Amino acid sequence: MAEETDRPRRREGSLPGSAFARGAKLASLPVGFAGRTALGMGRRLGGAPADAVLTEVQRRTAEQIFSVLGQLKGGAMKFGQAMSIFEAALPDEIAGPYRETLTKLQDAAPPMPPSVVHRALATHLGDDWRELLVEIDDEPAAAASIGQVHRGRWHDGREVAVKIQYPGAAKALRSDLKQLARLSRMFGVVAPGLDVKPLIAELQDRVNEELDYQLEAASQQAFHEAYADDPVVSVPAVVHASDAVLVTEWMNSKGSLAGIIKDGTKDERDHYGELYVRFLLEGPRRAGLMHADPHPGNFRVLPDGRMGVVDFGAVAQLPDGLPPAIGPLLRSAIDGDAEAVSEGLRDEGFLRPGTSIDADVLAAYIGPFVEPATVDRFTFSREWLRSQTQRLGTPGSEGFSTSMRINLPPEYLLIHRVWLGGVGVLCQLGATAPFTAILEENIPGFAAADA
Repeated sequence: MAEETDRPRRREGSLPGSAFARGAKLASLPVGFAGRTALGMGRRLGGAPADAVLTEVQRRTAEQIFSVLGQLKGGAMKFGQAMSIFEAALPDEIAGPYRETLTKLQDAAPPMPPSVVHRALATHLGDDWRELLVEIDDEPAAAASIGQVHRGRWHDGREVAVKIQYPGAAKALRSDLKQLARLSRMFGVVAPGLDVKPLIAELQDRVNEELDYQLEAASQQAFHEAYADDPVVSVPAVVHASDAVLVTEWMNSKGSLAGIIKDGTKDERDHYGELYVRFLLEGPRRAGLMHADPHPGNFRVLPDGRMGVVDFGAVAQLPDGLPPAIGPLLRSAIDGDAEAVSEGLRDEGFLRPGTSIDADVLAAYIGPFVEPATVDRFTFSREWLRSQTQRLGTPGSEGFSTSMRINLPPEYLLIHRVWLGGVGVLCQLGATAPFTAILEENIPGFAAADA
Protein backbone atom coordinates (compact mmCIF):
# COMPACT_ATOMS: atom_id res chain seq x y z
CA MET A 1 0.00 0.00 0.00
CA ALA A 2 1.38 3.41 -0.95
CA GLU A 3 2.42 5.80 1.79
CA GLU A 4 0.35 8.94 2.29
CA THR A 5 2.10 11.93 0.75
CA ASP A 6 1.85 14.11 3.85
CA ARG A 7 3.71 11.57 6.01
CA PRO A 8 7.50 11.58 6.36
CA ARG A 9 8.83 8.88 4.05
CA ARG A 10 10.92 6.10 5.52
CA ARG A 11 14.34 5.91 3.93
CA GLU A 12 14.07 2.92 1.61
CA GLY A 13 16.40 0.12 2.57
CA SER A 14 16.11 0.55 6.32
CA LEU A 15 14.22 -1.50 8.84
CA PRO A 16 10.47 -0.82 8.91
CA GLY A 17 9.93 2.11 11.25
CA SER A 18 12.36 4.99 11.67
CA ALA A 19 14.82 5.02 14.53
CA PHE A 20 12.63 7.68 16.14
CA ALA A 21 9.48 5.61 15.76
CA ARG A 22 11.17 2.46 17.05
CA GLY A 23 12.61 4.35 19.99
CA ALA A 24 9.23 5.90 20.73
CA LYS A 25 7.56 2.48 20.83
CA LEU A 26 10.14 1.11 23.24
CA ALA A 27 10.06 4.31 25.29
CA SER A 28 6.29 3.89 25.68
CA LEU A 29 6.86 0.77 27.78
CA PRO A 30 8.19 2.39 30.97
CA VAL A 31 5.65 5.23 30.69
CA GLY A 32 2.81 2.73 30.60
CA PHE A 33 4.42 0.73 33.38
CA ALA A 34 4.65 3.81 35.62
CA GLY A 35 0.99 4.57 35.02
CA ARG A 36 -0.08 1.03 35.80
CA THR A 37 2.04 0.96 38.96
CA ALA A 38 0.50 4.22 40.17
CA LEU A 39 -2.97 2.92 39.39
CA GLY A 40 -2.20 -0.32 41.22
CA MET A 41 -1.01 1.59 44.28
CA GLY A 42 -4.22 3.61 44.22
CA ARG A 43 -6.28 0.43 44.11
CA ARG A 44 -4.19 -1.03 46.93
CA LEU A 45 -4.82 2.05 49.09
CA GLY A 46 -8.50 1.63 48.24
CA GLY A 47 -8.50 -1.82 49.80
CA ALA A 48 -7.88 -4.15 46.84
CA PRO A 49 -5.96 -7.37 47.72
CA ALA A 50 -2.21 -7.12 47.06
CA ASP A 51 -2.12 -10.33 44.97
CA ALA A 52 -4.97 -9.15 42.77
CA VAL A 53 -3.31 -5.79 42.19
CA LEU A 54 0.04 -7.39 41.29
CA THR A 55 -1.63 -9.83 38.89
CA GLU A 56 -3.45 -7.00 37.13
CA VAL A 57 -0.25 -4.95 36.81
CA GLN A 58 1.58 -8.00 35.47
CA ARG A 59 -1.16 -8.79 32.94
CA ARG A 60 -1.40 -5.27 31.58
CA THR A 61 2.38 -4.87 31.47
CA ALA A 62 2.74 -8.18 29.63
CA GLU A 63 0.10 -7.21 27.08
CA GLN A 64 1.91 -3.96 26.30
CA ILE A 65 5.38 -5.51 26.20
CA PHE A 66 4.55 -8.20 23.72
CA SER A 67 2.32 -5.96 21.65
CA VAL A 68 5.25 -3.58 21.16
CA LEU A 69 7.85 -6.30 20.62
CA GLY A 70 5.58 -7.96 18.07
CA GLN A 71 5.61 -4.82 15.93
CA LEU A 72 9.39 -4.50 15.83
CA LYS A 73 12.38 -6.33 14.43
CA GLY A 74 16.00 -5.91 15.48
CA GLY A 75 16.89 -6.44 19.10
CA ALA A 76 13.30 -6.07 20.29
CA MET A 77 12.20 -9.00 18.18
CA LYS A 78 15.29 -11.04 19.12
CA PHE A 79 14.61 -10.40 22.80
CA GLY A 80 10.94 -11.25 22.39
CA GLN A 81 11.84 -14.57 20.80
CA ALA A 82 14.28 -15.35 23.60
CA MET A 83 11.67 -14.44 26.22
CA SER A 84 9.04 -16.60 24.52
CA ILE A 85 11.05 -19.71 25.38
CA PHE A 86 10.39 -19.03 29.07
CA GLU A 87 6.64 -18.52 28.71
CA ALA A 88 6.07 -21.86 30.42
CA ALA A 89 7.65 -20.50 33.60
CA LEU A 90 5.01 -17.79 34.03
CA PRO A 91 1.85 -18.24 36.10
CA ASP A 92 -1.01 -19.32 33.86
CA GLU A 93 -3.16 -16.34 34.79
CA ILE A 94 -0.33 -14.12 33.50
CA ALA A 95 0.80 -16.18 30.51
CA GLY A 96 -2.64 -17.09 29.23
CA PRO A 97 -3.77 -13.72 27.79
CA TYR A 98 -0.66 -13.22 25.66
CA ARG A 99 0.55 -16.79 24.96
CA GLU A 100 -0.54 -16.51 21.34
CA THR A 101 1.36 -13.23 20.94
CA LEU A 102 4.47 -14.88 22.37
CA THR A 103 4.32 -17.83 19.98
CA LYS A 104 3.82 -15.48 17.03
CA LEU A 105 7.14 -13.87 17.94
CA GLN A 106 8.77 -17.21 17.19
CA ASP A 107 7.74 -17.28 13.55
CA ALA A 108 6.74 -13.88 12.22
CA ALA A 109 7.65 -10.22 11.82
CA PRO A 110 6.63 -7.41 9.39
CA PRO A 111 8.14 -8.06 5.91
CA MET A 112 10.43 -5.91 3.75
CA PRO A 113 8.97 -4.59 0.48
CA PRO A 114 10.15 -6.33 -2.74
CA SER A 115 12.16 -3.30 -3.90
CA VAL A 116 14.31 -3.49 -0.78
CA VAL A 117 14.72 -7.25 -1.21
CA HIS A 118 15.91 -6.85 -4.83
CA ARG A 119 18.31 -4.07 -3.90
CA ALA A 120 19.84 -6.23 -1.16
CA LEU A 121 20.28 -9.12 -3.59
CA ALA A 122 22.00 -6.84 -6.12
CA THR A 123 24.30 -5.51 -3.40
CA HIS A 124 25.36 -8.90 -2.06
CA LEU A 125 25.07 -11.20 -5.07
CA GLY A 126 25.98 -8.68 -7.77
CA ASP A 127 24.02 -6.85 -10.45
CA ASP A 128 23.63 -10.14 -12.33
CA TRP A 129 21.99 -11.79 -9.33
CA ARG A 130 19.10 -13.03 -11.46
CA GLU A 131 21.53 -15.28 -13.34
CA LEU A 132 22.29 -17.03 -10.04
CA LEU A 133 18.83 -16.83 -8.52
CA VAL A 134 16.60 -17.46 -11.50
CA GLU A 135 13.35 -17.37 -9.49
CA ILE A 136 12.37 -15.73 -6.21
CA ASP A 137 9.02 -15.22 -4.50
CA ASP A 138 8.60 -11.59 -3.52
CA GLU A 139 6.44 -12.60 -0.55
CA PRO A 140 8.63 -13.91 2.28
CA ALA A 141 8.11 -17.46 3.44
CA ALA A 142 9.29 -16.52 6.93
CA ALA A 143 10.44 -13.42 8.74
CA ALA A 144 12.19 -13.02 12.05
CA SER A 145 14.40 -10.69 14.06
CA ILE A 146 17.24 -9.70 11.71
CA GLY A 147 16.31 -11.25 8.39
CA GLN A 148 13.58 -12.77 6.28
CA VAL A 149 13.48 -15.85 4.07
CA HIS A 150 12.24 -16.12 0.48
CA ARG A 151 11.67 -19.22 -1.57
CA GLY A 152 13.52 -19.34 -4.88
CA ARG A 153 15.26 -21.47 -7.48
CA TRP A 154 19.04 -21.53 -7.96
CA HIS A 155 20.53 -21.61 -11.45
CA ASP A 156 21.29 -25.34 -11.13
CA GLY A 157 17.59 -26.12 -10.61
CA ARG A 158 17.62 -26.57 -6.83
CA GLU A 159 14.85 -25.03 -4.78
CA VAL A 160 16.45 -22.73 -2.24
CA ALA A 161 15.72 -20.63 0.82
CA VAL A 162 17.17 -17.13 0.48
CA LYS A 163 17.77 -15.47 3.83
CA ILE A 164 18.22 -11.70 3.48
CA GLN A 165 19.34 -9.50 6.36
CA TYR A 166 17.28 -6.40 6.93
CA PRO A 167 19.24 -3.31 5.85
CA GLY A 168 20.09 -1.37 8.98
CA ALA A 169 19.72 -4.50 11.13
CA ALA A 170 23.05 -3.99 12.91
CA LYS A 171 22.21 -0.48 14.07
CA ALA A 172 18.67 -1.42 15.07
CA LEU A 173 19.83 -4.53 16.92
CA ARG A 174 22.37 -2.66 19.02
CA SER A 175 20.04 0.29 19.68
CA ASP A 176 17.12 -1.90 20.74
CA LEU A 177 19.20 -4.04 23.08
CA LYS A 178 20.73 -0.98 24.69
CA GLN A 179 17.30 0.47 25.36
CA LEU A 180 15.87 -2.87 26.52
CA ALA A 181 18.70 -3.16 29.05
CA ARG A 182 17.32 -0.06 30.74
CA LEU A 183 13.89 -1.66 31.04
CA SER A 184 14.91 -4.82 32.92
CA ARG A 185 13.05 -3.79 36.08
CA MET A 186 9.77 -3.72 34.19
CA PHE A 187 10.33 -7.18 32.69
CA GLY A 188 11.05 -8.41 36.20
CA VAL A 189 7.49 -7.47 37.20
CA VAL A 190 6.05 -9.68 34.46
CA ALA A 191 8.26 -12.64 35.36
CA PRO A 192 9.67 -12.21 38.88
CA GLY A 193 11.63 -15.45 38.70
CA LEU A 194 13.42 -14.60 35.46
CA ASP A 195 16.42 -12.26 35.49
CA VAL A 196 16.47 -10.74 32.00
CA LYS A 197 19.68 -8.75 32.52
CA PRO A 198 22.02 -11.67 31.68
CA LEU A 199 19.83 -12.56 28.69
CA ILE A 200 20.08 -9.06 27.24
CA ALA A 201 23.81 -8.86 28.02
CA GLU A 202 24.39 -12.12 26.19
CA LEU A 203 22.42 -10.94 23.16
CA GLN A 204 24.52 -7.75 23.16
CA ASP A 205 27.76 -9.73 23.35
CA ARG A 206 26.82 -11.88 20.36
CA VAL A 207 25.58 -9.16 17.98
CA ASN A 208 28.50 -9.47 15.55
CA GLU A 209 28.14 -13.25 15.28
CA GLU A 210 24.37 -13.02 14.71
CA LEU A 211 24.91 -10.53 11.88
CA ASP A 212 27.65 -12.46 10.05
CA TYR A 213 25.91 -14.74 7.55
CA GLN A 214 29.19 -16.22 6.33
CA LEU A 215 29.92 -17.38 9.87
CA GLU A 216 26.40 -18.76 10.08
CA ALA A 217 26.90 -20.55 6.75
CA ALA A 218 30.03 -22.29 8.07
CA SER A 219 28.16 -23.46 11.18
CA GLN A 220 25.16 -24.67 9.20
CA GLN A 221 27.32 -26.58 6.73
CA ALA A 222 29.16 -28.26 9.61
CA PHE A 223 25.82 -29.40 11.04
CA HIS A 224 24.61 -30.49 7.59
CA GLU A 225 27.65 -32.71 7.11
CA ALA A 226 27.38 -34.13 10.64
CA TYR A 227 23.71 -35.03 10.08
CA ALA A 228 23.87 -35.93 6.37
CA ASP A 229 22.78 -39.53 6.94
CA ASP A 230 20.67 -39.02 10.05
CA PRO A 231 17.29 -40.79 9.88
CA VAL A 232 15.36 -38.31 12.05
CA VAL A 233 17.07 -34.89 11.78
CA SER A 234 17.61 -32.81 8.63
CA VAL A 235 19.83 -29.74 8.23
CA PRO A 236 19.72 -28.01 4.80
CA ALA A 237 23.00 -27.69 2.86
CA VAL A 238 24.48 -24.25 2.20
CA VAL A 239 24.38 -23.16 -1.44
CA HIS A 240 25.89 -19.66 -1.30
CA ALA A 241 26.77 -17.10 1.37
CA SER A 242 27.76 -13.45 1.65
CA ASP A 243 27.85 -11.11 4.63
CA ALA A 244 24.10 -10.43 4.54
CA VAL A 245 22.57 -13.03 2.17
CA LEU A 246 22.53 -16.76 2.88
CA VAL A 247 21.23 -19.27 0.32
CA THR A 248 20.49 -22.83 1.48
CA GLU A 249 18.57 -25.76 0.08
CA TRP A 250 14.80 -25.45 0.56
CA MET A 251 13.19 -27.66 3.19
CA ASN A 252 9.49 -28.45 2.93
CA SER A 253 7.87 -28.43 6.37
CA LYS A 254 4.40 -28.47 7.89
CA GLY A 255 5.29 -25.79 10.41
CA SER A 256 7.44 -25.50 13.49
CA LEU A 257 7.45 -26.76 17.05
CA ALA A 258 5.35 -23.68 17.87
CA GLY A 259 2.47 -25.37 16.06
CA ILE A 260 3.02 -28.62 17.98
CA ILE A 261 3.01 -26.63 21.23
CA LYS A 262 -0.31 -25.09 20.25
CA ASP A 263 -2.18 -27.97 18.60
CA GLY A 264 -0.05 -31.14 18.71
CA THR A 265 -1.21 -34.49 20.00
CA LYS A 266 0.50 -36.10 22.97
CA ASP A 267 2.33 -38.50 20.62
CA GLU A 268 3.57 -35.58 18.51
CA ARG A 269 4.68 -33.66 21.59
CA ASP A 270 6.65 -36.63 22.88
CA HIS A 271 8.14 -37.48 19.48
CA TYR A 272 9.36 -34.00 18.59
CA GLY A 273 10.32 -33.21 22.18
CA GLU A 274 12.69 -36.17 22.15
CA LEU A 275 14.15 -35.26 18.75
CA TYR A 276 14.56 -31.66 19.92
CA VAL A 277 16.47 -32.40 23.12
CA ARG A 278 18.59 -35.08 21.45
CA PHE A 279 19.68 -32.63 18.77
CA LEU A 280 20.59 -29.90 21.27
CA LEU A 281 22.68 -32.22 23.43
CA GLU A 282 24.39 -34.33 20.76
CA GLY A 283 25.56 -31.41 18.57
CA PRO A 284 28.84 -30.91 20.47
CA ARG A 285 29.70 -34.60 20.11
CA ARG A 286 28.75 -34.88 16.43
CA ALA A 287 29.57 -31.44 15.01
CA GLY A 288 31.78 -29.78 17.64
CA LEU A 289 29.04 -27.14 17.89
CA MET A 290 25.91 -26.53 19.94
CA HIS A 291 22.89 -24.86 18.36
CA ALA A 292 22.35 -21.98 20.77
CA ASP A 293 19.06 -20.47 19.63
CA PRO A 294 16.58 -23.04 20.93
CA HIS A 295 13.28 -21.24 20.33
CA PRO A 296 10.64 -23.40 18.61
CA GLY A 297 10.53 -21.49 15.33
CA ASN A 298 13.97 -22.85 14.41
CA PHE A 299 12.81 -26.47 14.58
CA ARG A 300 10.61 -27.59 11.70
CA VAL A 301 8.11 -30.41 11.49
CA LEU A 302 8.74 -32.40 8.30
CA PRO A 303 6.00 -34.40 6.52
CA ASP A 304 7.79 -37.73 7.09
CA GLY A 305 8.08 -37.27 10.86
CA ARG A 306 11.64 -36.00 10.87
CA MET A 307 12.68 -32.69 12.42
CA GLY A 308 14.36 -29.99 10.35
CA VAL A 309 16.68 -27.44 11.94
CA VAL A 310 17.38 -23.91 10.68
CA ASP A 311 18.99 -20.66 11.84
CA PHE A 312 22.56 -21.25 12.96
CA GLY A 313 23.41 -17.62 13.71
CA ALA A 314 24.02 -18.44 17.37
CA VAL A 315 26.19 -21.45 18.10
CA ALA A 316 28.60 -22.45 20.85
CA GLN A 317 31.98 -23.51 19.53
CA LEU A 318 32.77 -26.78 21.32
CA PRO A 319 35.37 -28.59 19.18
CA ASP A 320 36.20 -30.95 22.06
CA GLY A 321 32.57 -31.49 23.00
CA LEU A 322 30.87 -30.36 26.19
CA PRO A 323 33.15 -29.40 29.12
CA PRO A 324 34.27 -32.70 30.75
CA ALA A 325 33.22 -31.52 34.21
CA ILE A 326 29.49 -31.45 33.36
CA GLY A 327 28.93 -35.21 33.42
CA PRO A 328 30.60 -35.91 36.79
CA LEU A 329 28.88 -32.87 38.32
CA LEU A 330 25.45 -34.06 37.23
CA ARG A 331 26.20 -37.58 38.43
CA SER A 332 27.38 -36.31 41.83
CA ALA A 333 24.20 -34.24 42.18
CA ILE A 334 22.01 -37.25 41.39
CA ASP A 335 23.99 -39.45 43.78
CA GLY A 336 23.59 -36.89 46.55
CA ASP A 337 27.32 -36.27 46.94
CA ALA A 338 27.07 -32.70 48.24
CA GLU A 339 30.80 -32.25 48.81
CA ALA A 340 31.67 -33.35 45.26
CA VAL A 341 29.06 -30.97 43.83
CA SER A 342 30.40 -28.05 45.86
CA GLU A 343 34.03 -28.83 44.98
CA GLY A 344 33.22 -29.32 41.29
CA LEU A 345 31.29 -26.06 40.98
CA ARG A 346 34.10 -24.18 42.69
CA ASP A 347 36.71 -25.75 40.38
CA GLU A 348 34.67 -24.71 37.32
CA GLY A 349 34.30 -21.12 38.52
CA PHE A 350 30.61 -21.22 39.48
CA LEU A 351 31.60 -20.13 42.97
CA ARG A 352 33.83 -17.07 43.15
CA PRO A 353 36.87 -17.14 45.41
CA GLY A 354 35.81 -16.31 48.94
CA THR A 355 32.17 -17.30 48.35
CA SER A 356 30.97 -19.77 50.96
CA ILE A 357 27.83 -21.90 50.56
CA ASP A 358 27.04 -24.89 52.73
CA ALA A 359 27.51 -28.04 50.62
CA ASP A 360 24.11 -29.46 51.58
CA VAL A 361 22.37 -26.16 50.76
CA LEU A 362 24.13 -26.07 47.40
CA ALA A 363 23.16 -29.67 46.67
CA ALA A 364 19.53 -28.87 47.50
CA TYR A 365 19.69 -25.91 45.13
CA ILE A 366 21.11 -28.04 42.29
CA GLY A 367 18.79 -31.00 42.90
CA PRO A 368 15.69 -29.85 41.00
CA PHE A 369 17.83 -28.93 37.98
CA VAL A 370 18.73 -32.59 37.58
CA GLU A 371 15.36 -34.02 38.65
CA PRO A 372 14.48 -35.00 35.03
CA ALA A 373 17.56 -37.27 35.01
CA THR A 374 16.60 -39.21 38.12
CA VAL A 375 13.95 -41.35 36.37
CA ASP A 376 13.86 -43.33 33.13
CA ARG A 377 11.22 -41.09 31.55
CA PHE A 378 10.36 -37.59 32.75
CA THR A 379 7.28 -35.57 31.84
CA PHE A 380 8.12 -31.89 31.51
CA SER A 381 5.29 -29.51 32.37
CA ARG A 382 4.51 -25.86 32.90
CA GLU A 383 3.52 -26.62 36.50
CA TRP A 384 6.90 -28.19 37.25
CA LEU A 385 8.81 -25.30 35.67
CA ARG A 386 6.74 -22.70 37.49
CA SER A 387 7.50 -24.40 40.81
CA GLN A 388 11.23 -24.23 40.06
CA THR A 389 11.02 -20.60 38.97
CA GLN A 390 9.17 -19.67 42.14
CA ARG A 391 11.69 -21.55 44.27
CA LEU A 392 14.61 -19.64 42.74
CA GLY A 393 12.95 -16.28 42.18
CA THR A 394 11.19 -15.57 45.45
CA PRO A 395 13.19 -13.04 47.50
CA GLY A 396 13.97 -14.39 50.95
CA SER A 397 13.84 -18.03 49.91
CA GLU A 398 16.89 -20.25 50.33
CA GLY A 399 16.94 -20.96 46.59
CA PHE A 400 16.92 -17.24 45.78
CA SER A 401 19.71 -16.54 48.27
CA THR A 402 21.83 -19.34 46.80
CA SER A 403 21.22 -18.28 43.19
CA MET A 404 22.47 -14.77 44.00
CA ARG A 405 25.86 -16.24 44.96
CA ILE A 406 26.26 -18.47 41.91
CA ASN A 407 28.58 -17.17 39.20
CA LEU A 408 28.21 -18.15 35.53
CA PRO A 409 31.62 -18.59 33.85
CA PRO A 410 31.81 -17.20 30.26
CA GLU A 411 32.48 -20.62 28.73
CA TYR A 412 29.17 -21.85 30.13
CA LEU A 413 26.99 -18.92 29.00
CA LEU A 414 25.63 -20.49 25.82
CA ILE A 415 25.43 -23.96 27.34
CA HIS A 416 23.37 -22.49 30.18
CA ARG A 417 21.14 -20.68 27.68
CA VAL A 418 20.51 -23.88 25.73
CA TRP A 419 19.86 -25.94 28.87
CA LEU A 420 17.33 -23.48 30.31
CA GLY A 421 15.78 -22.67 26.94
CA GLY A 422 15.54 -26.32 25.99
CA VAL A 423 13.84 -27.20 29.27
CA GLY A 424 11.44 -24.27 28.74
CA VAL A 425 10.41 -25.58 25.31
CA LEU A 426 10.05 -29.16 26.61
CA CYS A 427 7.72 -27.80 29.30
CA GLN A 428 5.71 -25.90 26.69
CA LEU A 429 5.39 -29.15 24.77
CA GLY A 430 4.52 -31.11 27.91
CA ALA A 431 6.77 -33.80 26.46
CA THR A 432 7.66 -37.09 28.09
CA ALA A 433 11.21 -38.06 27.13
CA PRO A 434 13.92 -40.58 28.10
CA PHE A 435 16.01 -37.69 29.39
CA THR A 436 18.40 -39.84 31.43
CA ALA A 437 19.29 -42.05 28.45
CA ILE A 438 19.85 -39.00 26.25
CA LEU A 439 22.25 -37.54 28.82
CA GLU A 440 24.09 -40.86 29.13
CA GLU A 441 24.57 -41.01 25.35
CA ASN A 442 25.85 -37.46 24.96
CA ILE A 443 27.53 -36.27 28.17
CA PRO A 444 30.80 -38.05 29.00
CA GLY A 445 31.16 -38.97 32.65
CA PHE A 446 27.44 -38.90 33.37
CA ALA A 447 26.57 -42.57 33.05
CA ALA A 448 26.89 -44.41 36.35
CA ALA A 449 29.45 -46.77 34.81
CA ASP A 450 31.63 -43.80 33.85
CA ALA A 451 31.56 -42.20 37.27
